Amino acid sequence: MCGRMAVTLPPDAMVQLFAASPDNDLPTGENYNVCPTNSVHVVTSDGGARRLQAMRWGFIPTWYKKPNGGPLLINARSETIAEKPAFRAAARARRGLIVATGFYEWTKDAEGGRDPWYITRSDGAPIAFASVWQDWTDPDGTAIRTCAIVTTGANAAMQAIHHRQPVILEQDDWPLWLGEAGKGAALLMKAGSEDQLHWHRVDRAVNSNRASGPELIEPL
Repeated sequence: MCGRMAVTLPPDAMVQLFAASPDNDLPTGENYNVCPTNSVHVVTSDGGARRLQAMRWGFIPTWYKKPNGGPLLINARSETIAEKPAFRAAARARRGLIVATGFYEWTKDAEGGRDPWYITRSDGAPIAFASVWQDWTDPDGTAIRTCAIVTTGANAAMQAIHHRQPVILEQDDWPLWLGEAGKGAALLMKAGSEDQLHWHRVDRAVNSNRASGPELIEPL
C-alpha cells in the first residue's frame, strides 16, 4: 500500500516531464510528508491533451454525503478495482498519474514499534503512481476532485517491507494508462521489476503527520 509520500519536484519540472498543461492551484514547495487528504499532483489526459492538476488524496465515492462519510479510500486494490462500486467507473474512464519523489512504508520491531522506510526509484527518476480519480460534490454544490493510488501484491524484493506496493508506471506505459494508446491498461496493474525501487531506514519522526523537513528522508 502507500500511506505517505514526499514531493520535491517543482511543478514546472512536472509539466516538462509529462508534457502537460498546468492548473493554477497546484501545490508548491517541497513537501516531505504528504498525508492522506492533502492535495497531490495528478496528470490526466483528455483526448491526448495532458493536464497537471491538484486533487485531494482520498477518493470520495459519489454516494458519500460528506468527505468523511465512509472509509478513507487512499488506495485501490488492482485485483478488485474493476468490480468495486467505488472504483469501477473510474478504472474504466478516469485514470491518472500521481507524481511523487518517494514514499514511506513501515515495518515493526520486536516490541511492536513502527520503523519507517523511505522508498524511491532506483534510477532516481520521479515516481508516477497509477491512480484513479473521481469528482465529488457536497450538498452545497462545492466540487472536490479526489484520487486514490492503485496497489498490487509486492514483488519478492519489496515483500521484505510490506506485502503490497503501489503500481509504479514506466514512462513508456504512461500513454496506455492515460487512455491515449488504446485499451489494455489493466495489464499494467502489477508490481515492477525487483530492481525498480530502492529504500533506506529513516527516523521515526515521520510517524507524526505533523513532521516536516528534508531530514525526514535522511538515512538513519
